[in-house]
Amino acid sequence: MIQIQRATKKDARAIALLGRITFNETFGHLFRNKQDLRDYCERTFSVNKIAKGITKEENLFWLATVDALPVGYAKLKLDMPSEFLAEDKVCQLQKIYVLQDFLSRKIGWKLQFALVQQAKQLGFAHIWLSVLHSNTRAIGFYKQNGFKAIGKHNYSIGQEGFEFVAMAKRL
Repeated sequence: MIQIQRATKKDARAIALLGRITFNETFGHLFRNKQDLRDYCERTFSVNKIAKGITKEENLFWLATVDALPVGYAKLKLDMPSEFLAEDKVCQLQKIYVLQDFLSRKIGWKLQFALVQQAKQLGFAHIWLSVLHSNTRAIGFYKQNGFKAIGKHNYSIGQEGFEFVAMAKRL
């Protein structure tokens, strides 16, 4: 049975582990220097950082489980304007990560649905996200869910440079 629930501080360990595994599954092959990858994961997906992030009012996390096993999570950042949107009441879908073995179960869609519904209830007018330009599966997923490309930007992790597509939709 698939369950989607708002995450609490007690879920920080599961989310930190899911973040590390799913980031490596999705992006690990893009890193020539594996130490850059390890350093990024240690900074971004530490239990302490995730726990602090969950307690911040502007961050909302969801945890997806299948038969009580944590398999994915999502993060919504409230009041997060984009350089590509000249709008008020904007939030950012910062992460939807699902373990590869569970991608076919539409867990990403369920996580996305939960956070979009929450954003609407909170009165946000737009939601935006960034997705790696070469991640055609994710881009297709977001297009199917009403997101449109609104710009491009670059981001570096260690020695690696990445190009991202910014996408948004009106809520």
